Amino acid sequence: MTILAATLAGAAHSQGSPVYLVTYVSVMPNAVVSGATLLERYRDASRKEDGNQRLDVLHETTRPNRFVILEVWTDEAGFMSHDKAASTSHFRDELKKIQIAPLDERVSSGVYGGPVKGGDRPGTIYVLTHVDVFPQYEVDCLALLDTMSIDSSQDGGNIGYEVLPEADHPNHFTVIEEWTTRRSRDVRLVAAHTRAFRERLLPMEGALYDERLYRAID
Repeated sequence: MTILAATLAGAAHSQGSPVYLVTYVSVMPNAVVSGATLLERYRDASRKEDGNQRLDVLHETTRPNRFVILEVWTDEAGFMSHDKAASTSHFRDELKKIQIAPLDERVSSGVYGGPVKGGDRPGTIYVLTHVDVFPQYEVDCLALLDTMSIDSSQDGGNIGYEVLPEADHPNHFTVIEEWTTRRSRDVRLVAAHTRAFRERLLPMEGALYDERLYRAID
């Protein structure tokens, strides 16, 4: 969290603006149930804190020992207060006993593609994609993602498309999609605008296009 605080301080983060955080969690294969329970408790406690706008815990569909925490805080002060809370420290201490890698935390400098909705919608399919382009393509990539958010909003079954640029690496983006069903998401995969997007993005990519599917923990 010392590194995370330095990121917030060093990034172009406006005073009073929301803090967006995406955290990837990996636990031991034999600790999936206990890990999910621990994350549920953390979610429920954090949602009650002042300044929390969103806290969802997602479970990867194909790798059950991997989770993601999606957080939005009203401002940096609210987030730092949460960071110092006893419940947060307890969560991290307990998680260390079962995790197989340190928490991978990505702070965002803002959100594109509409407001973050959050909340529980049974059956929703979440797709999180890490898009990494060479620095010179940052603006071009954001323009592509912006167009994709408009196209996706017109696809049947789409209920969310958000783009989060990383605060310390603005050429890295986390794309969060929400779909009513797996089938509606699969139909979008073969749509003409999706294939055109991937074709235009490929020459810009600095790393593998990393796309993962999740469902929210009840």
